[in-house]
Amino acid sequence: MSNTESQSFPNCPQCDGVLVPLSDFGSQGASILYKAWVCTSVPDCNMNIKIRNGDVIINEPIMDGSGYAPRTR
Repeated sequence: MSNTESQSFPNCPQCDGVLVPLSDFGSQGASILYKAWVCTSVPDCNMNIKIRNGDVIINEPIMDGSGYAPRTR
């Protein structure tokens, strides 16, 4: 996408924010685009939609990842 193009994302159904997509990697290393959608109005709104093992999960509590220790290889 060039700098002159813009992509619109859906409005949050719970507030005036916008839902933006997040991506991840599957257990076999393949990328999973749009695995989760989160509202841009954090911390006021915690709207989120996630796909986990084929299930759609709505408004799962969002954990603070600041204490997370990354895996070492």
